[in-house]
Amino acid sequence: MTDLDPEARRRRERAKQEGIWRYLTIQEAASPALSGRQRGAVVRRIVAETTADGFGNPRRVSRPTVERWLRAYRAGGLAALTPAPRQVTLRTDPQILEQAAALKAQAPARTAEQVRRILLTTAGWSPSAKTLQRHFRRLQLAGPRDAPAAFGTFEAARPNDLWTADALHGPVIEGRKCYLFCFIDDHSRAVMAGLWGRSEGIVALSRALRPALAARAVPVRIFVDNGSAFCDAALVRACACLGIKITHSTPYRPPLTGQPQRES
Repeated sequence: MTDLDPEARRRRERAKQEGIWRYLTIQEAASPALSGRQRGAVVRRIVAETTADGFGNPRRVSRPTVERWLRAYRAGGLAALTPAPRQVTLRTDPQILEQAAALKAQAPARTAEQVRRILLTTAGWSPSAKTLQRHFRRLQLAGPRDAPAAFGTFEAARPNDLWTADALHGPVIEGRKCYLFCFIDDHSRAVMAGLWGRSEGIVALSRALRPALAARAVPVRIFVDNGSAFCDAALVRACACLGIKITHSTPYRPPLTGQPQRES
């Protein structure tokens, strides 16, 4: 099997996704600012949570696994968290998804969370509610959204604690659409980076962010939406190498975009 083999490329991409998910899982605990007691509390929270991995599957990790990943990340960064391509397999259960779709079609008013609970009771396992929501949208089974939540304001305690970012669709100039990438310091509201470009991809984003990191120092965290550039693996890898925590806004929740807020 050569490097040009499509299956080899797919395995490499899955391995990269797995490494990125591992980093996102442990990034809070990897902060050098935490004391031993604080890190222990964060690790316990990680172990107690079930999250969707890079392939949409619900997963929980044990404390020894989290500790092993932390040691690997400290020793070798993101590369040390990325498994060998042959060790990564996609785990899907089409029968569960078919059962979920049938439950939704039977009662369209059912929410993804309600379907998840039914599956847990009847089948003993279920994908996360977010995974089910995505599945329902693909099948055009998504029902009316829940009533919008009430939000309260939030502000970072210090400069460079948190940068928020967004991409603005700008005017059409000479027949081509323009896009503005902007990073704002959440505490001071100072514009840390801003750049107009001809595309909405990672190249334009990196052209905006790179000089900001050189001139303004490295933030503790960046908060971004789920646009293609902000979800690009290159951005996640760069943040992992620099020790920047990256947080994405909740999909399909526009009020959260650009300014992290707390639900009241």
